[in-house]
Amino acid sequence: MPIADDKPPSDGGGGGGGSKVWGLLKLPFRSTGNNTPHTTTLSSSYQIEGSNAHRKTENRSSSSGSSVSSVARSLIPTRRRLRLDPRNKLYFPYEPGKQVQSAIKIKNTSKSHVAFKFQTTAPKSCFMRPPGAILAPGESIIATVFKFVEAPDNNEKAMDRKRKVKFKIMSLKVKGVMDYVPELFDEQKDLVAVEQILQVVFLDVARPSPALEKLKRQLAEAEAALETRKKPPEDTGPKIVGDGLVIDEWKERRERYLARQQVEGEDSL
Repeated sequence: MPIADDKPPSDGGGGGGGSKVWGLLKLPFRSTGNNTPHTTTLSSSYQIEGSNAHRKTENRSSSSGSSVSSVARSLIPTRRRLRLDPRNKLYFPYEPGKQVQSAIKIKNTSKSHVAFKFQTTAPKSCFMRPPGAILAPGESIIATVFKFVEAPDNNEKAMDRKRKVKFKIMSLKVKGVMDYVPELFDEQKDLVAVEQILQVVFLDVARPSPALEKLKRQLAEAEAALETRKKPPEDTGPKIVGDGLVIDEWKERRERYLARQQVEGEDSL
């Protein structure tokens, strides 16, 4: 009885059918090498898409971080450059039909020169003296605010409008000594800070109060300071007489003394 051979037929033998079967079995393995570039291309595209997505994530995170930082900066209270007295109110004596005055002391508490400026919601009935100025570090000034008090009426809307009159004090850091011009606040509006919004409070002139007494003192100081500024500066330098002879004060006094001595000597003779 013949025994079957388990070995596959050789390619060189006469079994051509077996050779075709092996060739078909080997085709998938040969095509694997041809698919490698396509696989590499796909992996590269995945890497590019991944890097783009990473960049988008970074951009979103950076933009969100900047927005968070801007919100955080907005929550930080602005550092005050000026100290106000009173701090957040303007006291006026209540005298209907008259122009009344209020006063507020403004001091520069920063280490640089600071310009300040007044604004009001009722410019037709109010004005300030001075409306603005530049203060050196540590310098202070008492500003006077004038307001016309209208006669009372029964119109609630008009009364509400009177109560809503407010004043705003703004500040701006400037470089050194310069002349004050209102255009400074327009040219550097991004650097302007709102120091305080002042509410109007009326005081009964017939009823004495600490606020009314303080207002009277501040108004007197403001008036005295205004008179001092109006006076011409005193000339403390040496006097020039005749053709340019410089005479100091002590020399002038000595000459007057010698003249008196000479007159007294002549009288004694």
